[in-house]
Amino acid sequence: MKNKILILIILNMGLISCSTTKQVEKLFSESKTLKNQTFHYEQLNELPAPVQRYFRYALKDGQTYLSKLHLKHTGKFKTGIDKDWVDIEGEQYFTAQPPGFIWIGKTKAFKAKDSYISNKGNLSVYLFGFLRIVKSEGPTVNQAELLRWLGESAWMPTNLLPNEHISWSPIDDKTAKLNFEWQGENVYYTVHFNEKNQITRLQTERYMNPDRLEKWEGCLSNYQEVNGMMIPEKIEASWLLKEGKHTYANFKVEEFVFDTQEISDSSAFF
Repeated sequence: MKNKILILIILNMGLISCSTTKQVEKLFSESKTLKNQTFHYEQLNELPAPVQRYFRYALKDGQTYLSKLHLKHTGKFKTGIDKDWVDIEGEQYFTAQPPGFIWIGKTKAFKAKDSYISNKGNLSVYLFGFLRIVKSEGPTVNQAELLRWLGESAWMPTNLLPNEHISWSPIDDKTAKLNFEWQGENVYYTVHFNEKNQITRLQTERYMNPDRLEKWEGCLSNYQEVNGMMIPEKIEASWLLKEGKHTYANFKVEEFVFDTQEISDSSAFF
């Protein structure tokens, strides 16, 4: 009996790894190359003042638009308000057009996969890496994953430049509203900038579960120059609940690789 269980575990883990690789291949196959587009400062003239200052800080004149990103991170994670912090490792594949990503995270107790592919969001959690205990899909998950893609576009700053789907509107000298419309879905962030012209906080309303919309905040810090761009290495995610602020993720990116078709061996994670 023990041997049969072990064989089933190995087979399930193999299927999960194969599925993840195929999903990444699908994500990249749908990605449009933006290498023929370059950013110039004159594009900023109609934008709110703090947004103009941010792009002048984050991007150099003549920067090529980014199409894809593969990153790896370390950090801490909480599965619930009353839970303890646990160590987590993760990697993420990210595309600019159309919007999409696959995040794979691993702790000692579970593995998780968060994604937005072909206009559909999905969150799956596997106990000990093979027994699925969570599978979330549907309109509210789509909204949450699209918001994740938009907020994490600070790792690909050209993603935040205005286009037919993205717009910025003024609030004050340190704040602006970022609006994104995609396939009938409209999401937004209130974006806060500091005296260094960095994006430091993004606030919005996001579904905590299918029938519960709550205030959410992402904090960005530790900006570093990567490939000529200024990008935050650290990101902290929190729910702003009536009973107080609940921070559940604190990640530090260890590696950025832009515009690569390479798919890493995700079997280390799935």
